[in-house]
Amino acid sequence: MAGIPVIDLQLAAAAPEEAARLRDAAQRLGCFRVAGHGVPRVLQDDMKAAVRALFDLPDDAKRRNADVISGSGYVAPSATNPLYEAFGLYDAASPADVDAFCASLHAPPHIRETIRRYAEKTHGLIVDVAAKLAAGLGLEEPEADRMFQDWPCQFRINRYNYTPDTVGETGVQVHTDSGFLTVLQEDDRVGGLEVADLDTGEFAPVDPVPGTFLVNLGDVATVQYSRMPPSSGLPTSPTFDFDSLYLCAHLV
Repeated sequence: MAGIPVIDLQLAAAAPEEAARLRDAAQRLGCFRVAGHGVPRVLQDDMKAAVRALFDLPDDAKRRNADVISGSGYVAPSATNPLYEAFGLYDAASPADVDAFCASLHAPPHIRETIRRYAEKTHGLIVDVAAKLAAGLGLEEPEADRMFQDWPCQFRINRYNYTPDTVGETGVQVHTDSGFLTVLQEDDRVGGLEVADLDTGEFAPVDPVPGTFLVNLGDVATVQYSRMPPSSGLPTSPTFDFDSLYLCAHLV
């Protein structure tokens, strides 16, 4: 399949050619990368350090991250997905939900502040991308931006617990993303995410690009954009360690 394009969001706000590239990627591929997104690299790194500390908590402490709605809290490894576990924050756009998430895990002050800033920045990012996609369909961008501000922004923190014996196994079953839009920060050191080429039916690797976010259109967006590749969390080539972190914000 064709390479996944990198869209500069700052440029897309001012240059029609870049905005057209964003629309083309959404319609033709269903996924693209974004740069110029306003989330500082140091904050991305701080957030990964914070969530690694949370995953080091004992199992009983992790389970305090309870569901707000079904599936929105902690997900432990299971028979279906034995390598996968995740934390969940119901609405990253809500300071109260962010505080409740941190309090449930007894996160120390510096981790709480990192999560708060990261949630604020990534919510702004996903609203910006959604508004630009809506503008490509004819809605005025300021109006779209206001509309998406009120949509819930579910936030998931995923880890794949690989060992030398399990490298190459599927991290999570093949799936499409529910909701409207997913913005994903990958592990820069561990590849393995794959997307389906709908022309051939084959899966193609998506290599990390440090500092960028991967955007994937969800099931709701397929009402307007006809092609969306299913995604599979499949870290296969660890470089430094065997656990892989993926931070996902879902506009639903």
